Parts: sequence; C-alpha cells; structure tokens
Amino acid sequence: MTDSKEILPLLNRIADALDRIAPASAANLSLKDGDAFVWQADPDRLQKVEDVNHINLALLKGIDHVTDILRRNTEQFAAGLPANNALLWGARGMGKSSLVKALHAEINAGTKSKLALVEIHREDIPSLPRLLEVIRDSGRQVILFCDDLSFDTEDSTYKSLKAVLEGGIEGRPKNVVFYATSNRRHLMARSMMENERGTAINPSEAVEEKVSLSDRFGLWLGFHSCPQEVFLRMIDAYIEHYNIPADLDEVHADAKEWATTRGSRSGRVAWQFIQDLAGRKGVTLG
Repeated sequence: MTDSKEILPLLNRIADALDRIAPASAANLSLKDGDAFVWQADPDRLQKVEDVNHINLALLKGIDHVTDILRRNTEQFAAGLPANNALLWGARGMGKSSLVKALHAEINAGTKSKLALVEIHREDIPSLPRLLEVIRDSGRQVILFCDDLSFDTEDSTYKSLKAVLEGGIEGRPKNVVFYATSNRRHLMARSMMENERGTAINPSEAVEEKVSLSDRFGLWLGFHSCPQEVFLRMIDAYIEHYNIPADLDEVHADAKEWATTRGSRSGRVAWQFIQDLAGRKGVTLG
C-alpha cells in the first residue's frame, strides 16, 4: 500500500502539470488596460508593463535619418495604413531598441487610438504563432518587438519566423508590425552561412534560405558607430535635459577619456558617462 507521504507529492506534481497545460485565462491573454506588454511562454501570458523604460526621442542623436524613416512607418501603421516590418541592425549601443520604445511613447502621446507594444524574447520565438492569434483578435494596432534577434548554428527557429512574417497561409495579421533589433544585418553569423556553403548539397540555395529571413523586413535601418562630434552632442543634450551644472570644456575632456577607456563611442557609453557625472554633481536623473 502506498504511503500517504508519497501520494501527496505525486498529487502536487500532477496538479502542477495540469496547470501548465490548461488554457490560459482570458485576462492573461488580453491587450486591454495597457499599452505595453511582455509575452511570456509556457504558460502563455501577457505581462503588463506599467512604466516602459524609454528616453525622450530628442535625446537620440546621430540617427536622424533612420528615426525619420521609422517614425513615418510607425505613424502609417498607427493610422491603420500599410506599413513594413523593420530590422534595426548595426553597432551596439547606438539606440536601436531605444528608438523603438521612444517612437511608441511619442506616437501614443499624440493619438487617441493607442498603439500596443508587445515584446517577445528571442527564446520564445517558437511561440510566436500563438501570440499572433491573441493579437489578431485584439482589435488593436500592435508593434511586436524582439530585441537582439539573431540565430546561430543548428538553430532552426528562424524558419518559423520566416513563415510568420510573410510566408504562411494566413500571413501576418494586418494589425501587427514586427520590429527587431540585431547586431547582424542578416540575423545569421557569417560563420553559420559559410558553414552552409561547405556542407549543403546546393550551397547557394542553403545560404539564400538563411539570408531570405532578413528579406521579410521591408525596412533595413543601419546604425553605425558615431564620430566624436556626435558623441559630444549626446553628452551636451543630456546635460541640458537634466540641468546638470558643468563646465562643458572640462566635461568634454572627461567624456573623451571615458570613451577611450571603453574602446568605443556610442549612445550607451554617453549615457553611462552621464550617470557618473550626475552622481558626482549630486543630480538625480528623473
């Protein structure tokens, strides 16, 4: 006869398993009562984000051209007009994800019909079809956002993403646009594509299949490392925005040294310097 001490843990494990496979409640899959969410899979649910971590769009310096392009695309989408998926690729720390969040905030500040921003993590891409079913019937225009998207050797989930973006029977819902950021223009490591050339029966077709993923994005927006002049403009903009008392000549000298020690100039490095400067000056960054 089974001891009751053994039965109870077994019943608990069965209950947990049933909870995982049970359909998610409508409340957990709703885009109501919020403008920003994070998609969590297993179990599927939408986690509301009360306060999106974004900066003022005016503080993003050196990316005016791509900002104008993405703003126009996003405004079209918000108005219910045709718009493209967008791949923001290039140098680290140059404002790719910051631009998406800043535009979402700016456009929502001036429209009655609010855009929803839903972030999906790279590891949850296989659950994307289920998320699209939730969004399709939500009655809202939704920016689906994936930060730092890329694929490595033996990773086949990119095929699911390709089908969802354009190639599936149903295709992308009209109320969804997909924005992704990546350090890689084709989302694949060069070594991954070169490996396909050496092992495939038809190497050119194998590489073409992987490269074609980025072709699903109608907009390719490149972000490049900034020159010193743009880096210092970033510093000046932060100082003015946060009213940090500082001698600009001294600050510029310190900022140049800061960038040198980190081996790069970027928006992220500028923000890290400003946090250090504000702390030394006793200024709170609100």
